[in-house]
Order: sequence, then structure tokens, then C-alpha cells
Amino acid sequence: MALIYRAYFALSKTPRITSSGFNTSAIFGFANTLLELLRTQQPSHIAVVFDTMAPTNRHAEFESYKANRQAIPEDLAAAIPYVYKLIEGFNIPLITLDGYEADDIIGTLAKQAETRGYTVYCMTPDKDFGQLVSEHIFIYKPARLGNGAEVLGVKEILEKWEVTDVQQVIDILGLWGDSVDNIPGIPGIGEKTAKDLIKRFGSMENILANTDQLKGKQKENLETFAEQGLISKKLATIQLDVPVELEEEKLVLREPDREALEPLFAELEFRTLGKRVFGEEFNVLDAKPAVGAQMDLFGNAADNSLQAPGAAAEYVPPSAGRSVHNTPHAYFLADTPELQQELAALLSKQQRFCFDTETTGTDANTADLVGLSFAVEPGKAWYVPACPDRAECLRLLAYFKPVFENEAIEKIGQNIKYDILLLARYGIAVHGPLFDTMLAHYLIDPDTRHGMDALAENYLGYTPIAITELIGPRGKKQGNMQDVDIETIKEYAAEDADITLQLKAVFEPLLEQAEATELARNVEFPLVHVLAEMEQCGVNIDVPVLRQFSETLERDSSAIEKTIYEKAGVRFNIASPKQLGEVLFEKLQLDPKAKKTKTGQYKTGEDVLLALAPKSDIVKDILEFRQLQKLKSTYVDALPQLINPITGRVHTSYNQAVAATGRLSSTNPNLQNIPIRTERGREVRKAFIAKDDDHVILSADYSQIELRLVAHMSGDEGMLDAFAKGLDVHRATAAKVYGVSLEAVTSEQRRNAKAVNFGIIYGQSAFGLSQNLGIPRTEAAQIIEQYFAQYPGIKRYMNDTINFAKENGFVETLLKRRRYLRDINSANQTVRGFAERNAINAPIQGSAADMIKVAMIAIHEAIKQRGLRGRMTMQVHDELVFDVPKEELPIFRELAETHMKNALVMSVPIVVELGEGRNWLEAH
Repeated sequence: MALIYRAYFALSKTPRITSSGFNTSAIFGFANTLLELLRTQQPSHIAVVFDTMAPTNRHAEFESYKANRQAIPEDLAAAIPYVYKLIEGFNIPLITLDGYEADDIIGTLAKQAETRGYTVYCMTPDKDFGQLVSEHIFIYKPARLGNGAEVLGVKEILEKWEVTDVQQVIDILGLWGDSVDNIPGIPGIGEKTAKDLIKRFGSMENILANTDQLKGKQKENLETFAEQGLISKKLATIQLDVPVELEEEKLVLREPDREALEPLFAELEFRTLGKRVFGEEFNVLDAKPAVGAQMDLFGNAADNSLQAPGAAAEYVPPSAGRSVHNTPHAYFLADTPELQQELAALLSKQQRFCFDTETTGTDANTADLVGLSFAVEPGKAWYVPACPDRAECLRLLAYFKPVFENEAIEKIGQNIKYDILLLARYGIAVHGPLFDTMLAHYLIDPDTRHGMDALAENYLGYTPIAITELIGPRGKKQGNMQDVDIETIKEYAAEDADITLQLKAVFEPLLEQAEATELARNVEFPLVHVLAEMEQCGVNIDVPVLRQFSETLERDSSAIEKTIYEKAGVRFNIASPKQLGEVLFEKLQLDPKAKKTKTGQYKTGEDVLLALAPKSDIVKDILEFRQLQKLKSTYVDALPQLINPITGRVHTSYNQAVAATGRLSSTNPNLQNIPIRTERGREVRKAFIAKDDDHVILSADYSQIELRLVAHMSGDEGMLDAFAKGLDVHRATAAKVYGVSLEAVTSEQRRNAKAVNFGIIYGQSAFGLSQNLGIPRTEAAQIIEQYFAQYPGIKRYMNDTINFAKENGFVETLLKRRRYLRDINSANQTVRGFAERNAINAPIQGSAADMIKVAMIAIHEAIKQRGLRGRMTMQVHDELVFDVPKEELPIFRELAETHMKNALVMSVPIVVELGEGRNWLEAH
């Protein structure tokens, strides 16, 4: 169960959800762990052991044993039977016994196996198992958070627990207690104290017999709670006499049961996993799902019992198993000028058509066209091969240029921005309304996958031809589409256009059902044209500036590195968390209560170091060293490598269908992450320069847009008034919270108020605020309490939003973009709390995303209509960046400010901060 829980929570922020709304995170994570174990360890014998619901002797002896555990998340409870099926499908024995915990069964069987000459591995992340290890019994802790699997034997347990006998682990657990299992231990005794006491006295019984050697509260607690301590030790002791018998022949590792696993993988939509187990020939849809999709194209009834409350718009696909091999279709090859002209004439008469490009690569800025495919009705499509010779290719494209550029014809595609960018390099500007099936599905179900293969399988019951069938598996040896025979390409390419057209027919009513049609038609689809032009334009990079900055960073890093070694008194690898932890917490003793990871290393993450920095110069140096190294490798040295050799500019790729809130993201480079908070980080922006000496960079940035949205959406009078009067909202908040005049607000009070203002947007708790500000939790709680007293409208908004989510299963932005919250009614407090924080934040962050998208579309249209030469080149969070001829600067200032201010009708003034300069740093 520990492994299942771990898998579930590891994917809680990005859960794996099937097309029927079933959360498979726990099953998927457990399956991956199991496969990795079988692959790397190749055991001769194996079993999986579970608890049962029946009470054990521990419950009889201690009534509140495990009583304070949170309710199991509903998604997880529904997944456990599938884990059982998975284990059975792998032909692995599943062992349970009423009245005994899994720990006791494993312990008993491990000891029996040891006596028969076996080497035994108990696979678990549970710390209690340290008491079991021996010469032939080991703990196998599976890989986690990037750390490899860990094997713990006697030596490792003795070191980890600082004991001389593994049995003393039980004494430490008895003293320390276990809040998860509600084992009380002795009040006031934590891990460190427990270890110290066992080092000194050897056992709990010996401590209790010698309390006269102790002092103060510790002595008092050990004497008062002696019986509780002994009960705790007994509760922590793994029983080794469970009435189970090791039946070796039943535990021998066997081959998986393909007939059992294939339909299970099909039902759970485990495509990649199926191929890992059964090879490339595995096809999810060849296997008949046991429970899954049972509706055909004509709408026969289906079992949708796994549809979760609050999941995306319901759609039950037709029966699985369809593919190009068993589905009637007519795919034609248009490989002569006559056929190509005939096809172009047919397309010109359509109100809409679907198209797709086949290319030599995945980067639209460098790939060459291999061919085009078109579809205008389901089951029928054409493939047009293109010649590698550019002149010949342009001759072919001339037939289709008029239909692509026809404003009246709707163009349908999957990730159509790629195709638009590709065609732009051949002189074709795709015009007219768009329908992108990837973006449509993103609005219907933002948290799941939007790739065409997955959509076809989930919504059409159809498995498209895999690209690997044409050019081989991914990697250096993968082939090129230009080398594939024409008949094979025809089937593959025409199928893409056909299936995309069929998906469009499915998604249109689902968009209506999700009330997202207007958002798609007015925002997401038009934005594709905007982003394509921005990507095509790219940005100008000053390589000499970056080269000089890199040298500066190298010098400064070396100097700080030497300083760190001097202060530490030893040379070590600063980039190694293990070595860094040992230096900071063992050699320098910076924190006697330093926390460790589950692998026994000291925690040295940024949050840990930031908390230590005020107390230690060496920690400040280490943080600065890390920052310099990251700046140099991630941005300063990387940006010149991304310059396109043809254009001499950097062309980022904007992703519309990644962030569930609606925000854009970008890759190669990730513009959203270019540092802005530190002086050195801001220096990177100096390298983003104008086109030439006749151009300037213009930056237009929304001021505090999310807080203004909070004021608008909550209708809070105090917040609205502060913005209406043009006050510094953080100072105004501080004045209200601390009960002082605006003039009397201190810088610290303003800082605290700013943290609360922004923290509220993310549902921050008193604990989170106390961590953020470095203040006691009680003080943080008082600040939040006073904040809500002064801004009751915001508290009301938060409560109303959570209640709306609980009733409807989703929240929405001002433009009706939905964020589905599957766990909003979970009985598990941790899971529900995460959903509630998303409920508060998603409408605010999503509305900000919608707002800047609307502005971008309006500005782009204005640039086109007025025939301006300036271009919008970047979007970074709430900021737009333009590369503008100097004489057009006044026009662009007016365009940016007007359209950004008026993107949505708001009850608060919207402020847009404008700046200009030779580079992005000067302009921002």
C-alpha cells in the first residue's frame, strides 16, 4: 500500500486520467515500479502482500491505532482493485491474511526464506522494516524523485539509525512514535532524542529502569508515559510468527499472462506500458477492454460508471479495435499536375477542409516539406507528394496557394500552427477561420493528453498508423520521411487528415457542452495566427553581449567557489547535494535540526538554503554560486546555440495546450523563465535587442493584473477603492491590516501585505505565509485573519468559488474557460485542499491569460489592417514585447495600451506600463 499511495501522490498534480475520467495514476506508478524491479533485479521468486480491512491484534491492544489516518482518496480506492488485477496478470501471488498486517506477513516469510538459504529483499519505503534486516535480508527502497533505488542491509541500517543492533530500531520507533499510524511514543521525544537515548541506554526498558539519570521534563515524561512507550514499542514490532507458510514453488517468477493483461492495459489506456511488456506489436485497441468504451458510432448505450464527478465533458467512444487495416476508407494519391489541379479545384469549392503536412523534421523553422494531405469528408482523403527540389515544390504549391489563402474557407488541423509555420517558409500565408482539434480538446479536457493518436483511440476507437512503422523508433538511427515509399506515406498521411476531420465532428458538440465554443472561436483558434507570426518573426540576440556576460559569470563563479572553499575549510563538489549537506550540517554544524531526505541525505534544496542564508555567509555564497551557474548554462551559453542559421534569429515555440489554467508556455528558449527578480538575471534581457539601429524594443506590461482581477471578481469594496484611487495597493493593504495611516506603513509591513495579497491568489495558508516571510505561524495567522476582516469580499469570493466547484466539479474564468477539479469533494483533506487552492487560483490566473490573449489578437489585427512594419515578438506572462521602427513607436504605444486596457470589461482601472529601449532590459 505504501508503494500505491506513493505512486498516487507523486502524480497528484498531473494525474493520468483515461478518456472515461478514471484516474490511473496509482496503477500506472505501481506498474512502472514493478516493471523496473523485474527488469533490473530479475528475482527468482516474488510475491505482493496487502493488508486486509479486518482489525489486527494491534487494534485490539491499542484502540486508536491508525485512527487518525485521513480517508483514502476516492480515486485511489477505485484504483486498488485494478492493482490487484495487474498483479494477477503478471502471475505474481497476492498474499493477504485477516488479522495480520502486510508488514507481519512479509517479516514472517522473509525469516522463513532466510532459513532455507534465500537472499530476501523486502521492497518498501516503510522505515519500520529496518528491524528485519540481517545478513541475508535487505530492504529494497524503489527509486524516487530522481534518486535511484536503494538497498539497505545491516551496515546501512546501523548507520542510518545510529544504533549497534538492528533490533534497536524498534526502541527508537517506540520512543519517537509514528503520527501516520497514530503510535503515540513518548511526548517530547523526536527522532534525534530517541537515537541519543538508545545510544546511551541501549533499549527502552533500560531507559525506563534508569530514569533517575535523566532530568527535567524528559525524566517526567518517560516516567509518566512509560506504559505508553512500551505499548508503542510493541505496536512498532513486526511479528515474525504469522500463520503463513512459505510455499516456494508458488512464488517462482513466471511469464505475464498476456490474455489477462492486454484487455486490462486497453481499459486503462496504457499504450506505452503495453509495448514495454509485449513489444512494439502490442496494440491497445486490438485487445478488447473489459469495462471500457462500449458505444458505437450510432450511439448505442455504454457503461460509464468510471466517469468521475467534475470530469470533462462526457463522451463515450465507439468500440475499440478500429484501424486502417479493418476500417473502410478511400485514400487517393494525387501525384500528377492534372490530379493536383483537380484536387485544388475541389478544395476551392468547400466551406472547410482538413489538411496536414508531412515533413523531414519536427522543427517547422528548419524542416522541409515531404507532402500534403487533405480531407473533406470522413473516410476519404488525398495525399500530394512534394519534390525535394525547392523550385519543383514551389510549382506544386502554387496550385494550392489560392485555397490556403482564401479567407472564406475554414482550415482544420491538429496542431495547425506547425503546418502554418511550415507553409509560411514556402511563401504561403494560411488565412481564414481555423479549427484546431488539439486546442479544441484542450478546452474540453485541459488536464489530459491532446496528441492525435491518443485522441483517435479515446474518441474514435481508432489506432492510427504509428510514425515508427514508417521511419523506425526514435533515436539517432531513426529514418526520414523522404526515404519511405510513396504508397506507405499515402496511407499514413491521408489517414492523419481523415482522422483529424472526424475528431472535429466529435469535438464541436463537446465544445458546446462545455460552453467553450466562443472561447475556441474567438480566442484560442485566432491566437494560432498570432503566435505563428511571432514565432516566424523570432527575436534578435546580441551574441557578443552574451559571450562577454558568460566570461564575467565564469570569473565571478570561480571567485565565489574559492570563497566557499575557504569558509568551509575543505574542497568539495558544491553541485553534489550529498557533499554539500555533509559540509553544511556535519562539518559546519549550521543546523542541528537539519532534515534529511528519505535516502538519508541532508536536504539542500533552495528552500532550505534560503531559510539558512540570513544566519550564514557561506550559504549566501552557495546560493549565489548556484544562481550564476544556472544563468550561465541555461541562458547565457544556451541562447547562441538556438540561433537559426537561416534567419540569424531565435525562434521560440509557444505552447497553447500545456498549462491547464490557459497560460501560454514556451520552449527553446523558455521565455517565461528568463530571470527578472535578480540584478544578474535581468542582465540576460540585455541580449534581446532590436532588429537594427532604426528599430527599438517596446515593452507593454500589465500592472498587478491578477490583483485587479481579484478586486473585480470579488467585488470587494476596499480593494476596488484602492485601485480606483490609484493607491499603492500593497501599502493600502498594509494600512488596513495593521490599522495605521498610509504614510505610517513601514517597508516591512508593506512587504508582508504584498506577500498576503499574492499569497491569497494561490490559497496560501498561515503556515505557507510564515515560511515565506520567516515569521511565526501565529503572527501569519493574525495577518491573514485581519486581512479577511478588512477585505470581506475576498473571503466571500473564495468561499463562493469553492462552493461553486463542489457543486459543479469545475471553476471558470471570465471567458468561461473551465478548470475541472476532480478531487474537490474528496474525503481526503490533502487531496481536497489541493483542489480548493486550484479552485481559488484558476479563475484568476486563467482570466489574466484570457485577457492578454484577447489583447494580442486585437493588436495583431490592428497591425495588419494598418500595414505597420513593427512586430509583436514575445509574450512573457503579463508582458508583450514589440520590435518597432522608431517612426511607428507612438502608434504602437497607443495600440498596446488601448487594446490591453480594453481586452475585457472590468470594474477596476487597468494600468499598462510601457517602456522602450535598445534592448529588452532597457524597455522593461
